[in-house]
Amino acid sequence: MRFWLGASFADTDQFVELARAAERCGFDTLTLSDHLFYADFATPYPYSKTGRPRWDARTHWPDVWVTIGAMSAVTTTLRFCPNVYIAPARDLFTVAKQVSTAAVLSRDRVTFGVGVGWCKEEFVGTGQDFHTRGRRLDAMLPVLRSLWSGETVTLDGLPELSICPTPAEPVPVYVGGDSEAALRRAARAGDGWIGNRIYTEEQFDEVLAALRRQLDANGRSGDPFDIIAPLAVLPDAETYRRFAAKGVTGTMAAPWWLATPEEKSRYGEGTLELKIATMERYAEEVIAKM
Repeated sequence: MRFWLGASFADTDQFVELARAAERCGFDTLTLSDHLFYADFATPYPYSKTGRPRWDARTHWPDVWVTIGAMSAVTTTLRFCPNVYIAPARDLFTVAKQVSTAAVLSRDRVTFGVGVGWCKEEFVGTGQDFHTRGRRLDAMLPVLRSLWSGETVTLDGLPELSICPTPAEPVPVYVGGDSEAALRRAARAGDGWIGNRIYTEEQFDEVLAALRRQLDANGRSGDPFDIIAPLAVLPDAETYRRFAAKGVTGTMAAPWWLATPEEKSRYGEGTLELKIATMERYAEEVIAKM
């Protein structure tokens, strides 16, 4: 079982120190989320009962790849993954160049967590078609893999082309989302699946069963395939061992979400000090025992 740090909603000036602490504490991967802007969205947010986002205009959403570049400069083993990057809200070459550069600068410590997104306004803002985002992502993924490998590709209306720099190792692609389409995409085109909501054990068992059906349908039931599941359970080594037996290869946590009243009083809500203190406790009580 690998432990991922879910660092979404952190202030921008905290990420570099969070990366240093995550590496020191034994986390495998640090994740951050992707949003372009805040507005009074008409599009319902799919992960809350009210349909409203759980953040406001003051919440930081730093650029994923710039932030990964900064964090990679102060670490040596920690990996980085957006959860998730909304690739079809951008053009192919913007995505290819950003990810490739981040992978090179980090010395192959980037995982491409990708999804189709839910926010129509962001697609309107970038001039991309919201309604074809799934089909366009399906077409984009094999071309991205080819470009990242240094291959020359041919696309309609363009001469043969390639990009540089490219990473020394393949960039793993983890598909996010738990819709049938997302699970099908993960099973067909991904190296793994990454959850972008927090699951109870019952909810996760349903998603896992659906994912396994898709892997079977694509002839991949015996292939290496990572499953990264944020779980709505109290952090405990025995609980994580049970999920590992189900096929979960990694879990995600933000330990400061479970800060004790004493920790909150001592360090203050939302502070970098609180985040690091709870990460260190999580490392001692959970990661070290696995």
